[in-house]
Amino acid sequence: MSKAIRVTVWSEFRHEKNPEHPASKLYPEGMHKVIAGHLEKQPDMQVRTATLDEPEHGLTDKVLAETDVMTWWGHCAHSEVSDAVVDKVQQRVLSGMGLIVLHAGHYSKIFKRLMGTTCNLKWRDIAEKERLWVIDPAHPITEGIGEYIELPHEEMYGEQFDIPQPDELVFVSWFAGGEIFRSGCAWHRRRGKIFYFRPGHESHPTYYDGKVLKVIENAVRWAAPKDTTVPVFDHHPNPLEKL
Repeated sequence: MSKAIRVTVWSEFRHEKNPEHPASKLYPEGMHKVIAGHLEKQPDMQVRTATLDEPEHGLTDKVLAETDVMTWWGHCAHSEVSDAVVDKVQQRVLSGMGLIVLHAGHYSKIFKRLMGTTCNLKWRDIAEKERLWVIDPAHPITEGIGEYIELPHEEMYGEQFDIPQPDELVFVSWFAGGEIFRSGCAWHRRRGKIFYFRPGHESHPTYYDGKVLKVIENAVRWAAPKDTTVPVFDHHPNPLEKL
């Protein structure tokens, strides 16, 4: 039997602590707990959580070394994430750790670092309908999803989305207001895989939707490290051929 995928579900966990915010009622223990609760039911996954206000944001060297795939949700406190922690997460991704960036995590330091662009977009929150269309039905992230995911109330994100061209475009969203958005995008960065998945506004019960959770579950399996070649850099004194 193959080893379990070690998943760290990371979140700011700020909105849910504010009793005046809808998230405190929707996700009283935090969005990360709902996501982790689904992943914990998968026999091939071993799950832990980490949040912004823990020491080192819960991402110590030991935790990072024991993480195969990380999910990342952030919104109101991107600037509070330590650059030193971002540096370490980036190096883990380049070394093979998978990264699943959720919703407003598009504006996180780590996502902007890995993309090399502003990652900016249009947005509007009037709780309109979103339909996420499957663009690549052969992609493993879409397994068990069907043609589309329909969410009755979500925050709108609209193009232009300032990201580099995705290596794989998996979902495109349409909103009731007329906008569209590249809502499921995949990239490779050295040995690591990155997937951005758009839905998940904190004022809506999106992370209770079975198909949304299934996409995250599928993305974790897709992004899990593989036994691939480790790049060799720097001075290489011994040639392969006799000189």
